[in-house]
Amino acid sequence: MLKLAILISNAGSGTNLQAIIDAIESKKLKATISVVISSDENALGLERTKKHYLPSLVADKKEDLTRLLKKKYQVDYIVLAGWKRIIPDIMIDTFSNRILNLHPGLIPDSMGGKVKNPDGTNGQWNRGKLTDQAIQNFLNNHATYAGSTIHFLSKEFDFGPILRRCFEKINKNDTVDTLYSRLKKKENQIYVETLIQLSQSYL
Repeated sequence: MLKLAILISNAGSGTNLQAIIDAIESKKLKATISVVISSDENALGLERTKKHYLPSLVADKKEDLTRLLKKKYQVDYIVLAGWKRIIPDIMIDTFSNRILNLHPGLIPDSMGGKVKNPDGTNGQWNRGKLTDQAIQNFLNNHATYAGSTIHFLSKEFDFGPILRRCFEKINKNDTVDTLYSRLKKKENQIYVETLIQLSQSYL
């Protein structure tokens, strides 16, 4: 069965973590959460781990997460769900194409490529932007669609092999909050769908 480590922080409310927990408990996702690691002791996601009796820890900046995840927890995949710290190269090498990240933009398949929105316009990558900045960027540039991407983490910043994308049409009166409230639901969905697909080879 697929063994996951989920890395969180106080940057979000833990909805991706909750979506994964719900998918496991409903048997849609054949996986176990070996550990939830937070960079912050006040992360809302930690309340979710307590509610569902999941193992968790708050990681010191000096903690050797690569060794911990490989030796102690022996995880198959690492899921970044709001994690704020830089992932070191040694972890990327150790877990090559096994660290999943959700980026609030439309990452192309190649560095010079473009993602097309459903209406044929160019999608926005939002490279280097955090969630609120990225959503505001969609609005500032009068984009017709917002979108997010699930990808494997690579040493190339905000880039890596693409696993799934989602799109959300932008309404005339959208704000950051209204737009992201809709997009977030699709992000939760594609994270679970991606993990279900990856879990097929661990059954």
